[in-house]
Amino acid sequence: MTDPTLRSARRVATLVAVPVAVLAGFGAFAAFGGFDRSSVSAPSASATSASAPSAFAAPVRPAAAGAVAVAAPPLAAGTAAACRALLSRLPEALGAGPRRPVTSGAEQNAAYGDPPVVLACGFGPVTRLAPQDVVYQLSGVCWQAVELPAETAWTTVDREVPVTVTVPRAYDEPGQVVTELVPAVLAAVRPKTAVPSGCVR
Repeated sequence: MTDPTLRSARRVATLVAVPVAVLAGFGAFAAFGGFDRSSVSAPSASATSASAPSAFAAPVRPAAAGAVAVAAPPLAAGTAAACRALLSRLPEALGAGPRRPVTSGAEQNAAYGDPPVVLACGFGPVTRLAPQDVVYQLSGVCWQAVELPAETAWTTVDREVPVTVTVPRAYDEPGQVVTELVPAVLAAVRPKTAVPSGCVR
């Protein structure tokens, strides 16, 4: 017959051993990655970026390549001096894009962006204004706009030295592009004493 004291001791040992074994099993399971929550957590940053476009993505105009081909006819000494003064005051970039090199006449020509907006100083279309012709006052400079097949040529009509800015039709607001160049024109090119009747100062 088993000693009651011995039976009681065995029962206690069993009750202690079973929970210890269960806890040990859970510990080993966790140690070997059984509870690695990273495998079921939120998607990684790379997965998220691949599946959802950035909220700040914006179309980018293709980068301009190479110098812009322009004409550079000879200028009289006074005209050339005014053009050099103008070119030295031009900004390094417009809304159309950064300033680009030109193939000739860097002292009288400038270009920006792609497709290029081209400024030519000292020469341009002959501006013979009829009374009914429309002129545009842009921030203190008077311009005539001539529509060409693929662009608009804006030429000053109230300056001693003509300045022409050719804006391709790819730009939605050509007048705004021209306006960005007005401060340099005002600073470098003197106004005529007699201006067309449409140019009201």
